[in-house]
Amino acid sequence: MFNEEIFNFDINNIKSDLAIEGLSISDTDINLFKQFANDEIDITNLIQTIKDEIN
Repeated sequence: MFNEEIFNFDINNIKSDLAIEGLSISDTDINLFKQFANDEIDITNLIQTIKDEIN
């Protein structure tokens, strides 16, 4: 399992970095990465879910 405090700190930094570039990360994206970090989904399913969201 991952450290929630560090994860949230990293997400806030990533959001700030993306905002500078005019991009954003959604709560859905964050939840997907949490599932991946907790081994609830594998990389194949993570990629497929992201692809499905794009299309």
